[in-house]
Amino acid sequence: MKNSFLLSCESTVDLPFSYISERNIEVLFYTYSVDGEEYDDDMGRDPGALDHFYGLLSDGKFPATSQINVYKYTNYFESLLNLYSGDILHIAMGSGMSPSVNNAVEAAKSLKAKYPDRTVKVIDSLCSCGGYGILVDIAADMRDEGVSFEDVADWLESNKACIHHQFFSTDLKYFKRSGRVSGAAATVATILGICPIMHLNSEGRIIAYGKVRGRKKAIKTTVETMLKDTVEGGDYAGKCVICHSNCIDAANETAELVKQTFPKLPEVRISNIGTIIASHAGPGTVALFFVGKPRVGLD
Repeated sequence: MKNSFLLSCESTVDLPFSYISERNIEVLFYTYSVDGEEYDDDMGRDPGALDHFYGLLSDGKFPATSQINVYKYTNYFESLLNLYSGDILHIAMGSGMSPSVNNAVEAAKSLKAKYPDRTVKVIDSLCSCGGYGILVDIAADMRDEGVSFEDVADWLESNKACIHHQFFSTDLKYFKRSGRVSGAAATVATILGICPIMHLNSEGRIIAYGKVRGRKKAIKTTVETMLKDTVEGGDYAGKCVICHSNCIDAANETAELVKQTFPKLPEVRISNIGTIIASHAGPGTVALFFVGKPRVGLD
């Protein structure tokens, strides 16, 4: 194996599979189901998968998602232990979005007796979507620079709450259905024609903390919040990802304002929100991810 340890994540990093694969990162795929038929969270492997997904939404279908169970994690980890000789650092989707990470921890424990000389360490990322992707990407940078397994794991635990998830949506129907935004908040937003401004708090949970009228104001507020929450302010030059659910124009508008506000950024990566997150967010969501000050708690 090229690297001193194996880095692993889940498909909800919402970066293209081609990119994750190029970085020598293994992936465990979530699935969603519609009318009893199961589909992989594709990560762009099939160019038509997202069009099919949004076609289902347009037809009034509501995809069902579920956590990854212990059995699936165990089989996945064991396959990696058999393929590679090094230890495994698995970064899981945050517990604020899914309890799956608890099953990953149980699976890792169950394999210790069979593989006493090997380590499978699970990190609760407290992140989701492109923020989760940034955290995994940073871990890959550190691994490739020769940072040890233990030091990468320690850095992740100490800094995972510094990955910001700032987003808005023009349609809260799916947020309401999943319970991630209250029915009352969703109803008021729909009646008034406003865009709630949301983020993940330090526990990885969605908090709707503000509202504005119209997409342009939502984009402006989102970028202004990034300016406030980065340590370097307008000199920020770290990782930046924008993800969107079937609203590329809004994502591009957001990217342009980000580039104007943060001229030292080497890249603003635009990616699709994957089918698992989009099953709960629906179309019309734009999310901005970056590294900043530690995220706040309950608000």
